[in-house]
Amino acid sequence: MSYAIRAEGLVKRYGDFVALDGVDLEVPTGKVIGVLGPNGAGKTTTVRILSTLLRPDAGHATVGGHDVVRDPVRVRQLIGLTGQYASVDETLTGTENLVLIGRLLDMSKRAAKARAAQLLEQFSLTEAASKPISTFSGGMRRRLDLAASLVGRPQVIYLDEPTTGLDPHARNEVWDVVRQLVNDGSTVLLTTQYLEEADQLADSITVVDRGRVVAEGRPGELKRRVGGQIMQVRPTLTADVDQVAQILTELTGAVPSREQNTGLLAVPAEDPLLVSAVARRLDAAGIAADELGLRLPSLDEVFLALTGRTADDQQSNGKKTTDTVSERTAA
Repeated sequence: MSYAIRAEGLVKRYGDFVALDGVDLEVPTGKVIGVLGPNGAGKTTTVRILSTLLRPDAGHATVGGHDVVRDPVRVRQLIGLTGQYASVDETLTGTENLVLIGRLLDMSKRAAKARAAQLLEQFSLTEAASKPISTFSGGMRRRLDLAASLVGRPQVIYLDEPTTGLDPHARNEVWDVVRQLVNDGSTVLLTTQYLEEADQLADSITVVDRGRVVAEGRPGELKRRVGGQIMQVRPTLTADVDQVAQILTELTGAVPSREQNTGLLAVPAEDPLLVSAVARRLDAAGIAADELGLRLPSLDEVFLALTGRTADDQQSNGKKTTDTVSERTAA
């Protein structure tokens, strides 16, 4: 198997603060690898090292076989980077933004215009090509930002939390673009704190917490590592929730969790015959259910089991997060 990115033992410190504490990472060519973790986990710091914007204090990394420290110019020729916030110029049109980047990459004016037109069509932005970016929606801006990172036809694309701040519709638009990039043969390193995003897009996931890799594997593998399946029951009538909870406790010996707004009950299920047993008890009690079945643990439950906190927890107590520190240092 060939690897587009390989990193071993990456360490980055800021005074007494350890941003990365020996991170290992391998990204196979033509795959999407998700780096999952909360704010401050070290995701952006890792991307900045792999894109030659930061030098590691220890360890080494290669992109396309080229060392990020010894051969940064060649690495930059291979990569495209989309950060957490759109980097396009709002006073320019979509076409003007892409042509500008093409010219900065030493393309002729004609070649830059042709590449801009191709990307605008690819990202369904042709109709808005002559409009200033200030008139674009959030989803359109992110799509243009992704297009801007592809002007130079990079082999490896870094997407650092590309859907931060987007509504669900705009997020789905960006996901469609990422799938298209992979279908076209690109290698993608995706950092995210959105568990659904990693589940939807990544071939494999590396979970990072406090600067260390705490787990890695395919989404299904990580879910199975936490334990068995989860039994879910949603009674049709809210008035039946307490009785259904009692039935689940009697059958499993565990107190089910419940969503207050929806009445959804969930409990660990080691016995595959539990569904039929619950169905019989509900039928005997005359209780109807809108939902009844087994599922694997969610990535949020996986992250909680691995780190003791959910993926959207923030570091507090006035401490600088890993990503904030690295952004200020790089600036």
